[in-house]
Amino acid sequence: MTSNSTSNPVAFILKGYPRLSETFIAQEIEALERRGLDIRIISLRHPTDRTVHPVHRRIKAPVNYLPEYLYQEPLRVWRAWRTVRRRPGYRDARRLWLADLWRDRSPNRIRRFGQALVLAAELGREIEHLHAHFLHTPASVARYTAHLTGRSWSCSAHAKDIWTTPEWEKREKLAETSWLSTCSRAAHDHLAALAPEDNAKGTVTLVYHGIDLNQFPVPNFTEPHRDGSDETEPVRIISVGRAVAKKGYDDLIAALATLPATLHWRMDHIGGGTLSAALQQQARQAGIDDRVTWHGAQPQEMVLEACRASDIFVLASRIAKDGDRDGLPNVLMEAQSQGLPCIATKVSAIPELITDGETGVLVEAEDRPALSRALEGLITDPARRKTLGQAGQARVRGEFSHEFWIERLAGMFGLPYSAGEAAAEPGAHARKA
Repeated sequence: MTSNSTSNPVAFILKGYPRLSETFIAQEIEALERRGLDIRIISLRHPTDRTVHPVHRRIKAPVNYLPEYLYQEPLRVWRAWRTVRRRPGYRDARRLWLADLWRDRSPNRIRRFGQALVLAAELGREIEHLHAHFLHTPASVARYTAHLTGRSWSCSAHAKDIWTTPEWEKREKLAETSWLSTCSRAAHDHLAALAPEDNAKGTVTLVYHGIDLNQFPVPNFTEPHRDGSDETEPVRIISVGRAVAKKGYDDLIAALATLPATLHWRMDHIGGGTLSAALQQQARQAGIDDRVTWHGAQPQEMVLEACRASDIFVLASRIAKDGDRDGLPNVLMEAQSQGLPCIATKVSAIPELITDGETGVLVEAEDRPALSRALEGLITDPARRKTLGQAGQARVRGEFSHEFWIERLAGMFGLPYSAGEAAAEPGAHARKA
């Protein structure tokens, strides 16, 4: 396994920056900067969120935006091609891209090669290594650029990018990347099986995102008392996640709609997403729209405040029709860090964090009656909420500290071990990773 020299800056290739829904990436960049890694952010898209998290304001890395669509900056793309086409790696990169295009005849594939041309032409000579966040389009740009310029590249794989990328593409990228990190045991095992047999162990490494405990301190504990019997004190339910198919919000709304009419509850949803309007319409048709508040995407401070004011966190993740699914959602760790009992589904890596009946409640994905029963059970039982919340909090703080896992990633970039930053080694469950 190779790594870049820490004396040279590293180009981080991201699909979009900054993004409210990708706090884990910003958290990682900030931590690596603290350890001395000189990072240059390359973004394939311009930001669309109206605000940013505090962590984005602390990041020092400069940002360069590639042409989001090639027709928007044709002269920039043409000049890049003129610059790069005479380089030794151009024919090899073009041949690789044409082979990919034959199997994936999409405008997206053309756009990624054009972006790689621009990046190759504009990349400073001091940058010797490329690192892509996500195995699909950012990794394609990194791979084409590496061929064009003779640089090494690595990748962090997460969720949708793993499960919706064709197997042939994953195999070929794994055969070329210096190393790949991924954030769940389920993803690690899947990718390791696709990596070259002679280097499967060294190619893919498990690095949980973890949670920055400094950003999520233990709140002042308030004894839970709401049990759904008092109309003036409804149980507060919260869910944080994008309104997209894999998050299962239609299942959650259906489950909430079947709760007994005598129970008093309110739910807050935080997150943007393409299905927001349809979900709000579903809530109206189910007669519960007066109990659900849709806040849209919000900065981390607001999310933390909302969690601390809530009694239950719920996330009804599932596998979407296109294969997309969650990895290990950071929002679950964030909620548990605040002692909030969580209800979630047995999808992907979620059982790596939550043990059913011990540190939270798990139900089968898309099982709406089971989800409704789980909600009713915690709404009416504040004592059980307290027990599960405290157990989940202890688990997250003991085994999913960001400071421990970032040390593993820092080592892959060639950074020295930082004893002052590292947390204690996680417990037995996480060590199995």
